[in-house]
Amino acid sequence: MDQGQAVERLAQLREQLRFHAHRYYVLDDPIISDGEYDRLFRELLDLETKYPQLVSDDSPSHRVGGLPLPSFQPAEHITPMLSLDNIFSAEELIAFVERLLRYLRTDQEVSYICEPKLDGLAVELVYRDGLLVLGATRGDGFVGENVTAQLRTVASIPLRLQGAAHPDVLVVRGEVFLGKQGFTRLNQQRQEAGESLFANPRNAAAGSLRQLDPRITAKRPLQFFVYGVANPETLSVGGQEATLHALGEMGFPVNPLIQRCANINEVEQQYRKMLELRHDLAYEIDGMVVKVDELDLQQRLGATARSPRWAVAWKFPAIQATTVIETVEFQVGRTGAVTPVAHLRPVEVNGVLVKRATLHNQDEILRKDLRIGDTVLVQRAGDVIPEVVKAITDQRNGAEQVIEFPRMCPECAHPLVSSPTEAVVRCVNPECPAQQLQKLIFFAGKNGLDLEGLGKKNVEQLVREGLVRGPADFFRLDRARLAALDGWGEKSAGKLLEAVSSRKELPLGRLLAALGIRHVGEVTAALLGEHFPELEALMRADKDQLLHIEGIGEQTADSLLEFFRDPATLVMLEDLTRVGLRIQPTVAEKNGSTLEGRVFVFTGTLEQLSRDEAKQLAKRHGAQVATSISTRVTDVVVGAKAGSKQKKAQEMGLRILQESQFLGLVRETP
Repeated sequence: MDQGQAVERLAQLREQLRFHAHRYYVLDDPIISDGEYDRLFRELLDLETKYPQLVSDDSPSHRVGGLPLPSFQPAEHITPMLSLDNIFSAEELIAFVERLLRYLRTDQEVSYICEPKLDGLAVELVYRDGLLVLGATRGDGFVGENVTAQLRTVASIPLRLQGAAHPDVLVVRGEVFLGKQGFTRLNQQRQEAGESLFANPRNAAAGSLRQLDPRITAKRPLQFFVYGVANPETLSVGGQEATLHALGEMGFPVNPLIQRCANINEVEQQYRKMLELRHDLAYEIDGMVVKVDELDLQQRLGATARSPRWAVAWKFPAIQATTVIETVEFQVGRTGAVTPVAHLRPVEVNGVLVKRATLHNQDEILRKDLRIGDTVLVQRAGDVIPEVVKAITDQRNGAEQVIEFPRMCPECAHPLVSSPTEAVVRCVNPECPAQQLQKLIFFAGKNGLDLEGLGKKNVEQLVREGLVRGPADFFRLDRARLAALDGWGEKSAGKLLEAVSSRKELPLGRLLAALGIRHVGEVTAALLGEHFPELEALMRADKDQLLHIEGIGEQTADSLLEFFRDPATLVMLEDLTRVGLRIQPTVAEKNGSTLEGRVFVFTGTLEQLSRDEAKQLAKRHGAQVATSISTRVTDVVVGAKAGSKQKKAQEMGLRILQESQFLGLVRETP
């Protein structure tokens, strides 16, 4: 692969990983397996290692987790809640140990703590004077969701610390999860109530914590294990094992399988032991976390942008089963991509009945030599959609059929086209009914306008009934006709129309994301919204103007130009205007700002501005914005209850401003 091909592949990988990370961490609704996500992520890391000059600041390799939901108040972490790098073999464990020993410039053996890697949701708990005062999800690693009321309902989380020997402020981190029995019971209750089932225990735990009503959370059998603290210096301990012992003394549940290992051989033995135990445990684990025990060494090793250097997750092999490919159908997505989906002889994989699996694309089918009638190995790493790993060719009897990829679209009979730069085969007919339907589902869905009460099946019904043919038709829905539909009613209709009405005024970035333009994801859409004051300005932009925007490449620019040249696009946008959709104006960034070169952190509750408004104001005047205190920060703007960030800023001698002083600065900026 040459550099030009690497640029295109990196763009594809980053967009896919951002999408799937959003589905997994924010929506709790993943559509690929852990194994497939890991494969994409490792491919990204391999390419960025090979071409370091192509690493971008917005790459998923620099990100942790996903964004917090807007339904909850934000909660900033005092130190980032980082993700762990994954390894999959003893050889990769050896490489991990060799890296950290090189970093420490020592050849002496290091001791480790091995902990089960639970399939749950990471949370942070803040205790002041021994009382639980704040509980938060990980969110994007820097800012999470305040779910204190929900976490208080988890019986295994102490509301008050035991004993008298505890710090004034203790920030604890651990995992909230559902046991196997609790997960099964919860899904049975949801099935009886006619509700959708949770995909796996992690999604169930996340969904339970993200209930706005804590009484609902209280009914879920959530459990908790502690795994560390964000401020270990407050405990006066020397290692991870001692930290967990101290936390146990304070009343926190500590996993009994945690084991101290004196060397790498003992780590490997512990991994094999946990692998044998996994099916006998009362809860799901998908690997083993290996941590350097000594806290001083952890501090010396530090962290990269997304993960600590002193810890790694050794993942278990994905759970697999054998079955038969009975038929293959070809589904057409919103961008015209044709995806082969195998219909399988039903087989239970990790407690879930699997009937379908994605075959990805034609190249994958050829590479794996898959045929209809083949006995195949399928794997499911706790997610909804499994994948076919390989065909078991020695079980073939000659009756198997080669999977013929269609030459014509299975929905509209238009000729399919392929590109030398990607493995996907596409239908390029803009009138293809399957594409139109998928675009409407996307427009109304979570990644689009997020119209509450309008899921995939509801959109399909509205299209089938002739009520919706294009995006503007969502704004024309009639309450009486909607209420009369099967499965609806006055309440559901009113709720949807209220949601639709609330979306009549949108930022440009939000509309662009909802339109599902190829190669324009949520981040790119927001970037375009920041650079163009109005939609008309973007529509008039030429390729050079687009390419001058940092983060916009050739592929994205060409896709935008093609989209806005399409007469159907102009008709659709005019139709949206007719139904009352309005674009919120974007304030243009000022030039020549005296804030250029300064880095701001905002902390505490501001009176005149929201935190997001203050950050955007600083950026428009040329400043950069950080989320944590570091040596690169120049100014800290403090509001009420600024807390530890203000104290740390004072200790570091940073410039501290009140909100009024900050506003004075931006008013004086030319």
